[in-house]
Order: sequence, then structure tokens, then C-alpha cells
Amino acid sequence: MADNNNSLKTPLLLQQNTNNTTNNIISQPINLNNINNSNNHTVINIEDTQIDLQNPYNFLGINGFIVPSSSSTSTADPFRNHTPKINGVYEWFKTVICIPFALIRLVLFGLSLLVGFVATKIALYGLKDRHSPMPRWRSRLMWVTRLAARCILFSFGYQWIKRKGHPAPRDVAPIVVSNHVSYIDPIFFFYELFPTIVASDSHDSMPFVGTIIRAMQVIYVNRFSPASRKNAISEIKRKASCDRFPRVLLFPEGTTTNGRFLLSFQMGAFIPGYPIQPIVVRYPYVHFDQSWGNISLAKLMFRMFTQFHNFMEVEYLPVVQPLQSPKENVSQFAERTANAMASALNVLQTSYGYGDMMLLMKAVEMKQENPSRYMAELAHADLSYRINTMEALEFLEKFLSMNPDSSGCVKLDDFISTLRLKRCGLSKKIFAFVDTEKKGKINFKQFLLASTHVMKQPLFQRACEYSFIKCSDGDEYVSHEKFGDAIKAVIPSANDSDVTILFNMFDMDSDGRVKKHEFLTCLRKNPLLIALFSPLQDELANTTNGFLEEIIC
Repeated sequence: MADNNNSLKTPLLLQQNTNNTTNNIISQPINLNNINNSNNHTVINIEDTQIDLQNPYNFLGINGFIVPSSSSTSTADPFRNHTPKINGVYEWFKTVICIPFALIRLVLFGLSLLVGFVATKIALYGLKDRHSPMPRWRSRLMWVTRLAARCILFSFGYQWIKRKGHPAPRDVAPIVVSNHVSYIDPIFFFYELFPTIVASDSHDSMPFVGTIIRAMQVIYVNRFSPASRKNAISEIKRKASCDRFPRVLLFPEGTTTNGRFLLSFQMGAFIPGYPIQPIVVRYPYVHFDQSWGNISLAKLMFRMFTQFHNFMEVEYLPVVQPLQSPKENVSQFAERTANAMASALNVLQTSYGYGDMMLLMKAVEMKQENPSRYMAELAHADLSYRINTMEALEFLEKFLSMNPDSSGCVKLDDFISTLRLKRCGLSKKIFAFVDTEKKGKINFKQFLLASTHVMKQPLFQRACEYSFIKCSDGDEYVSHEKFGDAIKAVIPSANDSDVTILFNMFDMDSDGRVKKHEFLTCLRKNPLLIALFSPLQDELANTTNGFLEEIIC
């Protein structure tokens, strides 16, 4: 009801509060005189902002979605190596001078690796029980491999390594965590602590390295498998609880960075609830950035071999105790640990994670002008749901096919062309739903969050299946004719050519009909297209009101 000055209060997702880190739902007065009707849909003008009241996803119970505002580090690239090329007269002169030394270092590296490999093979010979702690005599034999690891560090130019603090006794802190900057990190910790490490299962097949890390009683994990991650956490807890196992080492960032930022932590080290000793590693430099970022391993090794000396500093921080209060959860335990490490490193924490590194590498592979624009801060704490990395990569591939401009943005025509839609009222509404900033163009983060927000709705899967039932009219497939009837019901201006273009997108095996798995798969890969079938959802809405109310409550 309007008041005397003909205005009312309505919650709208309109603007970003600069004092907070997320877009906020705020109340603003709406002048009823600014409401107008055009093209059969209602638009509200508020301070030159147009709000379309006809949301194409209302039938899913969506009133809009929030794009968490970017953090202060959102424009940074934590994976960028700052000296990927040899620059300057001094560096070229030093490289040429050090080539003979590099050859000697390469020989030392090869011999050390061979000695360590042979010693490890002997230590593991006849060992059948890989589930129990390694017998003491075998562990003592691994000292040969540990000394070989120190020689490898020497060959890479780490003649001395500065240490600050001391490792806590194993019974005080059975788990240690460290930031991850280079492949040098695990070599150092192997020599210094000989811990049990948590590593990707792909490392097992690596020549020489796979054998050595097996001797560390490694905990393998496939980060894309929920079952594997759950098993890894159980193994961390089991080995941390037994004094006969070495302490457990994890790199909670999940990948290497350039050392100037701290990525969002994964929870595997913190779920078991044991005291944790954080360790921070630094690689001070003037001319050569030793971080393993957007630089090949071979190039990084060559640059290390051709330095007089590479600097490395390792600092052991005070032990962080778990769950200091009954109200503290695992995330807060991880946050306290991350805060301690970020403070010691004097770096900023980010909402980037391993998934963002995968997005960056995909953008590099697709030869994008500025690949870092396609990172989306997948670990942002304000996201109400977890975005699967593989799904994010699929959506990035779809977005890149829209031919983004140099700023990483896509306009309406390229957007609807990729989705096989024609310019019409519905396609404009879909684009407007994604375009939360109302700039007439969208970036990847908006596209990703809009797509996943629709796909993660409790009613999405049910709406997809119901749409297939209605389109197929009870058959096992959707014909071209029935598909066209459904599309023309929502886009009356669509002609047969428009329908065919869209039909071919759903008809994945090009057999002239869309089977159920094709229909559902296409909508899962293009969740925004569920809006095409909104007129079919009236019955579904009537039959699921109670279900939706139950979810909301």
C-alpha cells in the first residue's frame, strides 16, 4: 500500500555497499509514478536504474542472485611468476657464466636422484604391509634418501637455507601445514621432517618421485572424487593419531602460488581436529622469481641451475590449537591458521583456490588476452553453495565460445548466439538476469554464478524432467515438431529455422530426435535455457508448492 507521498519500501538487489564485501539486499523507496509497462512486462525506474519485474526463473523460486563483490585482491594474479624470461644484461651475463656450473649441478642432481631412488627401493623391498607404520630399520635406511634430497637442494643453488623457529615435537603437533610456492618445498620437508604427505594420486606414476613418496607412506587423494577426499581425511586422522607414523604434512592451498598471496584453504588438515603447526616458506629474490607459477618446470629448473645462489627461508610458527571454544567450527580453525601464516608472510589472503588456477590454465590454453580475468574466486565465503571445479571449467569453455572482448566481457548478441537463441523478449530477460550490474555486458563470474545458481535450485532437476515429459507427450524422445511447439509457446516469433538451430543443440547424436538423457544433459550444461520451458511449469508449480515451502522453511 502506498503512503501519502506515493512511495513504498521493497527489498531490491540494487547496489553494492562499499563497506561490506557482498552486495546487500537493501530497502529503497520506489516512486509509483516511475512504474511503466512496455512490451508486456513491467519495468521500475529507480534513480535511472531499470528493474524488470518479470524474472524468467520465477517458476524455480528464484528472485535474483547475489554476486559477491570482489575482494581487494581480485585483480591480482597469485599464480603469476614475475620473471618468466631472462631480462637485463646482468641476468644474461650471469646465465652464460653459470652454464658450466649448471652442467655440474645437473650431474649432481642426477646422481643424487639415482642414489635416493636405489636406497628407497632397498628400503621398500619385501614390504607388503603398506597400511601399517614402516619398521624402524627401513625408516633409518631412508636417511640415505633424505641426504640425497639435501644434495638435490644444493644442486639447485640452495647451499644454505635460513631457518627460524623449530619443529614442534610430533606428539604436540601431529599435523603441519605450509604455504606452497615451488616444487622445492616438498623436497626440503622430505629432508627436514620426513613426513607423511597428502598428494594427488597422479604423483604415484611419476618416475623416481612416485617410488620415493611411497616410502613417505603417502596419502593419495583424487581431489575430484568425494569418496577419495573422504577416505583421505580418514587416513589423515588415523596416521595423525598414531605416534609410530611420521607427522602429516599438507599444503592446504592445494597448489603453488607466487608467494605474494595466500589462497583459500582446503579443510582436509583441519577436519581431524588435531593441533597444527603452521610453517611458512619464503623465496627472497632480486632478479629471479623461484615460484612455480605460469612457467614451465624445465625453464624453472634451468633458471635455478644458472643462479649463483637461490635464497630460501623457512619459519616454524607457534602451534595452533583446534576448537578453542564450543562455537568454533572447522572453517574458523582453518581461518585462525591462515591468519597466522598470512601475518608471518605479510601477504594478503584471497578467495582464490585450486579451481581458479584450473580456470586460469584453461584460459591460457584457449589463448585469451588476459587469462587472469577468468578467475572467479570460487572459494568466496559468501557463496551459499560450492561450485564444482569441473562444472566451472565447462562453463568457462561455453563463455569463451561467446567471443569475449579484450576486457573479458560479452554483449547480448554474442551471448544469445552461443545459446542458439534469437533476439527476443525472453533472451533479453535471460541476459538481464545475468547482467547484475546492468551495464549491457557480462563477465565470466556473472555468467558462472548465474548458471550455477539456477542449476543448484532444489526444483531445477525436477523442472528439467517435467519439461521433457511435457515436450515428449509421454514418448521416449522429443520430436522436432513437439520441440518446436514448446519453443514457439514461449517465443512466438520463432520460425522453423530458429527452432531447428536450437533443436540441433539438444539433439547431441544428430538422429533427429532428443532422448531424455540428451535433453537433461543439454540443460545441465546450459541451465539458463530452462527458461525456455517456463510455460510448461504451471502444473509443476501447483504440485510442488508444498515441496517448495518445505525447502524454504
